[in-house]
Amino acid sequence: MFGFLRRPKVRIEIPRLKPREDVANYPKVNLAELTPEVLPYLGQVAYVQLAVFEEISDAINAAPTVAAKQMLAPAAGQALDKHERLVAELRRRVANPSEVIEPFTVGIDRYRAVVKGGDWFEQLASVYLTAGILDDFFSLLAQGLPSDIGPRCVAILDAEHARGAITALLSEAITADPVLGSRLAMWGRRVVGDTLLVCRSAIHLTGNPESDEQRIEPVFTEMIAAHTRRMDGLGLTA
Repeated sequence: MFGFLRRPKVRIEIPRLKPREDVANYPKVNLAELTPEVLPYLGQVAYVQLAVFEEISDAINAAPTVAAKQMLAPAAGQALDKHERLVAELRRRVANPSEVIEPFTVGIDRYRAVVKGGDWFEQLASVYLTAGILDDFFSLLAQGLPSDIGPRCVAILDAEHARGAITALLSEAITADPVLGSRLAMWGRRVVGDTLLVCRSAIHLTGNPESDEQRIEPVFTEMIAAHTRRMDGLGLTA
């Protein structure tokens, strides 16, 4: 079920990062064709948000100063709020949301271990960049959900302002240490592929490699463009 840490059966080429690329020229995709059923969608994205909360909480525990802890706290609270609101959507449909979420925990926890980073700064960069990609992706997929729930999920996932503290902490450290900037640029490129494999695991595939790649490529290209803008915002080269 969780094949995104192994070589995928359908080979999807991950586009190269191009910071100034105009994605408007790519063909529009019928997102309803890519979106899974409502329950697995909600189960996976709810656990993703809980994982983001846990990662930011870990970063708070490891923060070197009280000021840094205070700056990160709102971002953790926002991720937990997203999780709780998505769980509320599950409760509209099932009696026990945990039963829907549980099947996704093993795969996502393995992914978290892969992208966690070797120190506090890599962990901060990882949670900022990967959470951004995942929010973008699940927000796009939500547009293919039934109209009664899709807009609500988009509204939940589009709230991102609380992560500005992470960019402030990273930008200050990168300005003070150019070597750190070079290392984080490499790390930012490293986590993209693993994160896109998580995204791919949520997509409804037809089993036709050629048509699946044609449908997925514009979505991934749009997400990579947004990721590149986040890297640019940190002064890192994608």
